[in-house]
Amino acid sequence: MQDIAARLWSSLAGDPAALARLEMVGERRVLPSVFDVTGVATAAVGVASLAAAELEAARSGGDMEPVSVTTRESSAAFWSEALFSPQGWERPPAWDPIARDYRGADGWIRLHTNYSHHRAAALRALGLDRGDRDTVAARVESWAVDDLEARVVAEGGAAAAMHTREEWLAHPHGSMSALTPPVEITPGRAGSRGPLPPGTGPLGGVRILDLTRVIAGPFATRFLAAWGAEVLRLDPPGFEEVLAIVPESTAGKRCGFLDLANPAGRERFLDLVRQADVVVHGYRPGAMGALGLDQETLREANPDLIISHHDAYGWDGPWAGRRGFDSLVQMSSGIAAARGTDRPRPLPVQALDHTVGMLVASAVCRALTIRVREGTVSDIRASLIGAANLLYESPDPGAISIDGPSFTIEDTERRATWWGPARAVPIPGYIGDRRPHLVIEPGPLGRHEPAFAS
Repeated sequence: MQDIAARLWSSLAGDPAALARLEMVGERRVLPSVFDVTGVATAAVGVASLAAAELEAARSGGDMEPVSVTTRESSAAFWSEALFSPQGWERPPAWDPIARDYRGADGWIRLHTNYSHHRAAALRALGLDRGDRDTVAARVESWAVDDLEARVVAEGGAAAAMHTREEWLAHPHGSMSALTPPVEITPGRAGSRGPLPPGTGPLGGVRILDLTRVIAGPFATRFLAAWGAEVLRLDPPGFEEVLAIVPESTAGKRCGFLDLANPAGRERFLDLVRQADVVVHGYRPGAMGALGLDQETLREANPDLIISHHDAYGWDGPWAGRRGFDSLVQMSSGIAAARGTDRPRPLPVQALDHTVGMLVASAVCRALTIRVREGTVSDIRASLIGAANLLYESPDPGAISIDGPSFTIEDTERRATWWGPARAVPIPGYIGDRRPHLVIEPGPLGRHEPAFAS
């Protein structure tokens, strides 16, 4: 784990000496996989916690406190959306009925249909007005999977054919993205605002605009909120998020609706940008620009703004900007085929999403530290394909033979939500004897005004 943490910390431009403050303990293998998912999870949580501790020390002028994480709590955090347990109420299903892996004429393909527009695109590609799982499976059987993948993507949907690692590295995009890191931080732009506002804890007083969906981005900003940041999540009016995720992804945040597609909404957003310290977004490359909100526009509104941008397939190559999700990148990159091609075998958790989430949180903390210490402003980029590369650099074939983890109620804590009480995995990591704490209970999107509270 130490070597993984060292690689991640280096990619964040961190001082190697700071790693002496990080302690990672616990059973070495918790999650069964041919990859070191346990080690990646623990190292990602560790560097996020270390970056928060470093920021706190930079703001106070004091010494950095020691940081500790355990393999079990880190692994549980990477499984947290599945371990969330409503008490006396129910969540909607996590997956759309036709979202799954299908056997095609020459291999396997995954259709991702959790959003209604992606479901409609997949059905159009198959020539269906509507369909259940069996009807879709019957149609897919006659398709070459690469052809169907291209057709679904052309219709505006999300799909991925299963490749072996060798096939992916020979693919035009796979060969270009093979060295993509999970996160990159580029410091150097001169700022003008000066010190961060006062606040309690590592991120107290820091204002963050959250324009992210599903797991990676929302869980990154949730971690930052748990260490004191004021996070405002913005969604288009009426946006339908994957509802099963909302009780986890909205915790710790204000959530407002704002239409960035109309001039009034854009101007209100730019006013929020002028008040913010950080924007975290997961829009595909070019999408913010199409709204008239490219990075240059945001920087003009606020020269001190830290911009964190993550996507699925990276930043260069023919698939830069392709719609993607954790399960699809596992299929494309060879992860799902690492134990044979007779059927897809995904990771035990959505490790790409959670790794990127923790590393985005790490990078935001590091960028804020750089701003405090040097007065310069950084840009951040992250990608799920980079997280897939990290896992391929971290094999652990023996871990597949362990029993799956038996998480219990002791691995969760009570959490109040808008819908009722629940048990949820705590935000992992300690700084000294303190652990992160969520103040705002989770609830529906759009329940607050699109404004910072303070």
